[in-house]
Amino acid sequence: MGFKENLRSELDYQDMIVKELSEKTGINKRTLDNYLTGHKSIPSADIAVKIAKALRVTVEYLVTGKDSHKEAMVPPQTRKLLELFSILDERDKQTVMNLVESLSDRYVNAGETEKSSFPAG
Repeated sequence: MGFKENLRSELDYQDMIVKELSEKTGINKRTLDNYLTGHKSIPSADIAVKIAKALRVTVEYLVTGKDSHKEAMVPPQTRKLLELFSILDERDKQTVMNLVESLSDRYVNAGETEKSSFPAG
């Protein structure tokens, strides 16, 4: 994915509209719209930095869709889980989300009891 797709994806993920991003960055809404529609392929470095800071992501992420610093911090097992989750259809994703939320409720309801006290599997 390119800059426009990554920017759109991040706006959607953060449930942010272009007008909000414009207000946070001081960048004209029409200019941001142009980046999203492809009329302007990629902003200058200083504009990309403003956008990235407002979204709390890196410029690298906006340009490439990857953030090597964040990826290095994500354990391999978690990365694998995310990869597998991404190929599921929406119904199956919801099923997995319900299961994970149910499992995590056990830890929250146990008053921060150590996870190791729960049986694995």
